[in-house]
Formats: sequence, structure tokens, C-alpha cells
Amino acid sequence: MLSSEAANAITYVTYALLLVSGLGLGYYCLDNKTFLSDNKSQKGFPLAMNFVASATGCGVITTFSQIGNIAGLHGLIIYCLSCCLPMFLFAFLGPIIRQKCPNGFVLTSWTFQRFGLITQLYLSLFTLLTLFLYMIAELSAIYWAFNSLTGYDGLPVVIVQCVVTTLYTSVGGFKVSFLTDNIQASFVCVLVVVGACAFGAYIELDPSIPKAPLLEANILSWKLLYILPVAIFTNDCFVSGFWLRTFASKTDKDLLIGCSLASFIIFVICFLFGWTGILGVWTGELERNSELGSSSFFILLSTMPKWIVGLMLIFSICISTCAFDTLQSSTVSQISNDIFKNKLKILYVRSFVVVLIVPCCVIALKVADDILQIYLIADLVSASIIPMIMFGLSNRYFWFLTGWEICIGGLSGLFSVFIFGLVYYDGNAELAGKLLIVSGGMYIDDWSTFGAFVVAPVASLVVGFFTLGVRLLISWTYCRVTGKEFTALDKERIISKIQGLLAPNGYFWYLKRFLFVQYF
Repeated sequence: MLSSEAANAITYVTYALLLVSGLGLGYYCLDNKTFLSDNKSQKGFPLAMNFVASATGCGVITTFSQIGNIAGLHGLIIYCLSCCLPMFLFAFLGPIIRQKCPNGFVLTSWTFQRFGLITQLYLSLFTLLTLFLYMIAELSAIYWAFNSLTGYDGLPVVIVQCVVTTLYTSVGGFKVSFLTDNIQASFVCVLVVVGACAFGAYIELDPSIPKAPLLEANILSWKLLYILPVAIFTNDCFVSGFWLRTFASKTDKDLLIGCSLASFIIFVICFLFGWTGILGVWTGELERNSELGSSSFFILLSTMPKWIVGLMLIFSICISTCAFDTLQSSTVSQISNDIFKNKLKILYVRSFVVVLIVPCCVIALKVADDILQIYLIADLVSASIIPMIMFGLSNRYFWFLTGWEICIGGLSGLFSVFIFGLVYYDGNAELAGKLLIVSGGMYIDDWSTFGAFVVAPVASLVVGFFTLGVRLLISWTYCRVTGKEFTALDKERIISKIQGLLAPNGYFWYLKRFLFVQYF
């Protein structure tokens, strides 16, 4: 452990430097036009650093070391690939959405253009919920990391981090978050290299401990081969920070370069932290599948010189700060775009986020011991909502999809998890309800979590297309009875109605058009 003087000096000097640099950059790029977004302005390398900052966070220290300790090399590789490969989702879907919605900067901008106001608000609700959960998870992670590295209460650090990021993002918005992420993520990469070299120099393996068990495949790893790609690919669509950076890319080539480089860096960072879960067993510091598996990194770090502990404390603060300010600026952009159509003064929008910070801090302190479950709740929601929306990207084959299918299908996916829980747990409603928040975690011995992630997207698609059939049948029957022309599958007519929704005539006009005109 570091002494209290050393821990406080390192922590608050680091935060002071982050605050000064953030405010300086904020005043340098002070511009209301770039407060919410900065479309088509960034090259490949800065994009890569920002994607790294958005995709990682202090939570990688515990979640990946835990999977390494439980599922070994096989599970660790699957988890790392599942975290880095979704970056290519933005490289390939980003250009399509940017072409369809050139003036937008988040996924809900395209959703409004394609499906209307109600569907946009529906998606926005779950997007903001995801961002809120991620902010809780990030504050929980830095609280846990500070406590583990120093032995002192992490509450002051949580409060200071909220104050620091709120101050400089209030000044510069998205632009300052982008610039600070470049600096902080680059510094994080340097610290990762230094830390890896230090671990290689000071860690000594116990030759009497067998290595093979942690290098073999296992049932949990095969479960994760399905759960993790479904969870992370869909959930990344809810992370507004990714979409802001996708729209910020200068060209599609820059976007592909940024996503490719970010994917590689993310894999390396996640793998190195996950590897500590395996090393902890091989050194004899802890057992496999230990309750302390998530603390493997900190346990190994406690055997090293204090200067390495100090560097890792700086690393934890930097990686958490760049992730948290991204979440804050993304939330501001999301609220402004979806709820107020970018017409409300930025000061008022920022006040909403400041208010949200208070419950974030309170909840984060209560759930600091189980960061992974927070991610899993957001993952289960996205696995239910996103699949049906993605079909709407195709104007060639699925141009007839509407918000009815999106909303009903997504909500049915969540409800189906509860139904599955009732069946799986022999009618126990309490356990079925707990399955909705994945209370058993991802590494549970039974098949409940696996089943939930299978049922959610499948039921969403099945019910969504069933809703489509019912809607078309009702429309066709109505036309036959009244003698009107059946136009529910008339492509040109539907597209013209959707375009008509975009006329700026106020919310009540949007609502009327959505409810009574768009679908029939």
C-alpha cells in the first residue's frame, strides 16, 4: 500500500493536471457549434484514441482479470475479441447511417428520420438508461480501484472526478472531451506498456502449479462465445460516444483506420489485464475461480515496488476520467438532440447531467462490488432492442418496417426474458424477476443467463415480424371494407410520409402524424 501522503499527492495532483488541461483546451475550443458534435472533422489516429477511451474504463481492471481467473485463456480471448471487434460495427454501419442522416450525430437522429418521433423517444429512453448505468459502473470502478490500491475510502475520489469532468466538459462540451481523450488515452497506452514490462520483470511463477487447466477450453467459455458477442455488439449501439465519434470522422477511410487501430489497442489492454487473473493462479497468490478473481491485478501489484503502484494509480485515474467525461458529454448531446431538438440552451441541458451525477454517486457506492452486473443489465436491454432496429437500415428489403415493429418487438424481448425465467425456475416469479437484472451474473453454473441472452433477441425479432404481419392484415382488411387503396406496402408513399414527418411544425404535429398517418 502507498502511504496516505503519497496516495493523496498522486491522486489530487493528477486530477489537478486533468482539470487544468481540460479547462485550457475547453477555452481554446470554446464554440457553441462544436459543443454537441463536430461532424466530419477528425482523422484516423485521433479517432482511434477516442474509441479506446470510450470502450475502456477503469472497469477493465476487474472484469477481465475475473474472466481470466474463472474461464482461463479460452474465455479471456473470447471476451477480448468480443470487446474489440464491435469497433468494426461503426466502420461499416457508420457510413451507411451518415449517408442516410448527414446532419445527425447520434443513432437516434437516424431513428427519428426513419421511424418517427415515438420510436426515437423509445430508443432515447434506453440509450439514456444505458449511459446512466455506464456512469454508475465507471464511478464504482474508480472507487474500487482507489480503495484496492491505497486502502483508503474512495468516496472523495469519486466526488473529485465528477467535479473535474463536469467543469471542463461544461466549458467545451464534445470538442474538449474529444481533445482530452486524445491526450489521456495516449498516456494510458504508455502506462500500459510500462506496467506490462514491470509485471514481466517482477512476477515469479510457481513451477509446482500446473499450467494446463487454465489453458484448456471449458463449458463457460463456450457459453461466452455466444453471450458476449450478442451483448457487446448490440450494447455498443447504445453508447452515444461511439456515434459522436463516428459522425466526427472526416472520411469513411479515416473511420476505418480509427476503428481498426482502436480494435487492436483495446484487445491488447483487455488481454493484459485479463492475463493477471491467470498469473495470480500460477504465482500461487490465489486459487482458480476465487472470489478474489476480480482483484487479481491488485493482489499481484501488492508484491511490487511502490513506484509501480503509483503509476497504476495514475493509470486508473486517467482511464476512468477519459471514459467518464465521454459519458457525460454524450449524455448532454443525447438529451439535447432527442428531447429538446437542440433548441434548449446548453446551460440548461448541462444542468440535467449535473443533477444526474448525484444519484450516480450514491448508487455507485452501493454496487461497487459488482461492476460486471451493471454492464450485464445494459447488455440484456440492448440485446432486446437493437436487433429489430438494424433491419430498418435496409431500404431495399425492409423499407416497410415501422415504429410499431421496433417498439413492440423490443419490449417483447425484455418481457420474454421474464417468461423464460418463469419456465426455467418452475413458476418462481421472484427468480424470474431477478433474471431481468441478471442477478446471477455471467459466470453462473446453470444456463439461466445463457437462456436469457438467447430468448431476448430471438423473441424480439419473432414478435416484431409478427406485429408487422398483424399490422398489414389490419390495414388490408380496413381497405377492403372501406374500398380504399391498400398502400401499406407502397414504397414511394411510405417514404414520402416519413419525409413529411421531418417538417419543423412542432411536437403535436409530429405526434399526430405518427399516430394517424404514418402507418396506414
